[in-house]
Amino acid sequence: METAGCSTATVGNGDQGAPPDRSMVPERLQRREQERQLEVERRKQSRQDQAVEEEKSSFFAATLARERAAVEELLRGDDAAKRLEEAAERLQGLRSLLNDSVRFLSSYNLRQGQEALTQLQAALAQRRQELQPEKRFAFRARRSQAAGAARVDAAPEAPAPASALVPKEEVEAASETGWACGFSDLACQVLEKRGAELRQRDVLLSGLRDCTVKLLGNPNTLRLAQARGCRVLCGPVSTSVFLENCSDCVLAVACQQLRVHTTVNTRIFLQVTSRAIVEDCSRIQFAPYTWSYPGIEQDFQSSGLDRSRNHWNDVDDFNWLARGVASPNWSILPEEERNIPCD
Repeated sequence: METAGCSTATVGNGDQGAPPDRSMVPERLQRREQERQLEVERRKQSRQDQAVEEEKSSFFAATLARERAAVEELLRGDDAAKRLEEAAERLQGLRSLLNDSVRFLSSYNLRQGQEALTQLQAALAQRRQELQPEKRFAFRARRSQAAGAARVDAAPEAPAPASALVPKEEVEAASETGWACGFSDLACQVLEKRGAELRQRDVLLSGLRDCTVKLLGNPNTLRLAQARGCRVLCGPVSTSVFLENCSDCVLAVACQQLRVHTTVNTRIFLQVTSRAIVEDCSRIQFAPYTWSYPGIEQDFQSSGLDRSRNHWNDVDDFNWLARGVASPNWSILPEEERNIPCD
């Protein structure tokens, strides 16, 4: 009886310890195998995504080089009007390609593409000027008249209308800074440019005080510098917009790239196809671009900007590198304050 009891007890103890060993080990192994397979799939997908991005980047680089060479060849040709028109169309195609490639291009390749477009646009504008010498002569002839009228424009008791100031400011902007057109060193004025005055031209606004500027067209670039208390309302800009050393301003603009430097207390109503950049700034507020005017749809088409893509609230602050913590230098403008002052 004792022997049987011992045998039974031994079997019972063995039955208690065996089941956990037989059931837990396969479960752990199965879990590890599943995790290993998931990791293998993740790595495989990552390699595939990288390969796709590299393929797209290679396609972009090859297309850019081919189209750039084609545009440069067209600008050297003799059949002026037709070849310039074809060059402009190819340049527009390149601009659309760059806008569509922003998502996968590296910062370096994106910058290279933007610089190439800017250089080609400048070459196209220069070629057009070379083929229209009579306009260049008339433009220079008006320089002395504009310079002579400067004292009259400055008289506070009889301020000149904005249209009378355009030749003077265009000459100063073009001759002193190399920008194609713009306004400089004015105060308390309502200034405006339209259509052909702006089409694919570089615009400089500098030294303005308490001015309202309306740019109803499609410039190539826009630069706003040393402005105080100004409202600038601009149509779609094909490439870049630069703000520097501005304060207490309102800007409404659509563009491919926005860079803001040394600027304070400024509201920006923005549509942009890449991430905006701020540096050495404070109290910058962003809101979506809602300004409109007759003909803006055609200007968007000629600009090459994708209206469905807007990163107005994706902002990189070069002075704020803390991850997971919002920059104190910029913020989102509350919805109840998003009325663009147009008058």
